[in-house]
Amino acid sequence: MALPNGLSTSHSTTRTPLFTFAVVADVQYADIPDGRSFLGVPRYYRHSIQVLQRAVTNWNHHKNIKFSINFGDIVDGFCPKPDSIIAIQKVLNEFDKFDGPVYHMIGNHCLYNLPRTKLIPLLKIPSENLHAYYEFSPCPEYRFIVLDAYDFSALGWPEDHKVALEATQFLREKNPNSDKNSPNGLIGVERRFVLFNGAVGKEQLSWLEGTLQDCDQRNQNAVVCSHLPLDPGAAAPEALLWNYDEVMKIIHKFKCVKACFSGHDHKGGYCVDAHGIHHRCLEAALECPPGTDAYGYVDVYCDRLSLVGFNRMASTQMIF
Repeated sequence: MALPNGLSTSHSTTRTPLFTFAVVADVQYADIPDGRSFLGVPRYYRHSIQVLQRAVTNWNHHKNIKFSINFGDIVDGFCPKPDSIIAIQKVLNEFDKFDGPVYHMIGNHCLYNLPRTKLIPLLKIPSENLHAYYEFSPCPEYRFIVLDAYDFSALGWPEDHKVALEATQFLREKNPNSDKNSPNGLIGVERRFVLFNGAVGKEQLSWLEGTLQDCDQRNQNAVVCSHLPLDPGAAAPEALLWNYDEVMKIIHKFKCVKACFSGHDHKGGYCVDAHGIHHRCLEAALECPPGTDAYGYVDVYCDRLSLVGFNRMASTQMIF
């Protein structure tokens, strides 16, 4: 259940966690005046990096945070393109001040600024053939699976690349609007078929299934991380992964996955699906008014994940 920020139940303090990891989403920094989303929500482009700075200071002060995860969109699409690398490096410099490894993933705003060929090495994402999905195990009991939510997308690939061509055609078939970023006329979860979203490709789906099978065999708990949300109960339809249903069909075949974390839908959200998997979409750093924050850390136990959120990021107990 979601709890008021900073609060926890007695259940969450009965044992020392196996480990703790930090989370932040959608920094979307740009050295430009504040603006608004297409829905009119204020966006604080210069302040967002201050949110990150306070997050890193807090995480380091904690002393026991093993690693941090950035859920994508490190800079904003309105960042002037000649300044993209400078802006990304400025944000990365702040992440570098964290006393531990940082795991990144690609978001749509990242791809508005730079192609995969430049983003992947900058973000130090383990990659084969410019795909950005990977996994890591911080302890024997847990495996983290980081999805590439724009593996199949019209963004980030050269215009004549096979993936870009196929994704563009797919979007034409799914979205009749001339502006493919518009969900106008699309109903319910069909509203996810917009240009600023993407999908997990076939090879990645196969990799995901094999990785989860291995987790089950090793009796590991798995945490799935994606820039795009995987359940309509935790996010707006417009924010969902194009093939979230395919991904969840694979995930539901196994017992190991306990939670799916995401960003992208800036207001955040939380639900538990019919299979008992927790879905937590994290609130965006970008939409924090000056002096407010949205970041947190997660205490990890064998039977639960306890998200301690700060300010605009809601604390959440995920018991399984």
